[in-house]
Amino acid sequence: MSDIRAIVRIILIALHQVAMAVIVIASLAITSASALAAFEVIPWLDFPLSINGAPIPEAGMYAQIAVNGLVVCLLFFLPGSFRVMRLETSHRQFMINMEDVARAYSLAHNADRAGLFQTHSEFDAVRERLAHLREHPDLQGLEPEVLEVAAQMSRISDDLARTYSDERVARARAFLTQRQEEIALFEQRLDAAKLIHGEMRHWLRQLELDEAVAQSQLERLKAEIVEIFPEFAIQDTESAPADPPDVIRLRSLVAE
Repeated sequence: MSDIRAIVRIILIALHQVAMAVIVIASLAITSASALAAFEVIPWLDFPLSINGAPIPEAGMYAQIAVNGLVVCLLFFLPGSFRVMRLETSHRQFMINMEDVARAYSLAHNADRAGLFQTHSEFDAVRERLAHLREHPDLQGLEPEVLEVAAQMSRISDDLARTYSDERVARARAFLTQRQEEIALFEQRLDAAKLIHGEMRHWLRQLELDEAVAQSQLERLKAEIVEIFPEFAIQDTESAPADPPDVIRLRSLVAE
């Protein structure tokens, strides 16, 4: 899309320049023809014109003078158009230069983050960066002023480059990666603990259910024994320790 816009802009600029050249050439030609016609070197234009059937004498001369005046008036707009075109051209050139500066600064800043520059003095640091940019193969076609501005910008952002150096960024990324792995391991262990907790809870509920069933069966068995042997009063061992023979007899009956 940007390439299409650039092509359209170039075409419009070319048409604008052609239009201004046509206006200048036409004004010179018509003015010269009018001047020669005024000195009777060449005849005026023959342009038959009539109003309400009455012919207007020398209508071609009047038409030629009117067109000549109109074209001369258009010449007064050309200086403004030239200034606008010059401003647009300088603006585009400025944008191109700023893009070059940004590209050179990016390369210098990346080299600074990698620890390539070791000089701390301001003058020597700028000179070191400028030498690096001059030797860089991607910046061979740039002007020295652009490289100098990029080197100065890189020197100003020296603290930022040391703060976010490649070594520190790599160390921070390694730390974050390790923390992420630890969190993943913790989540795995947490999932395993949840699974074990669920199994233990299910097991406990099953044991409680089995215990309740066994207790119910025991109570039913006691009731049946009391119904069959009403002369025996079944008591707990702790509540009636003075009657061991009955308990022994009851256990023998249950065993049978």
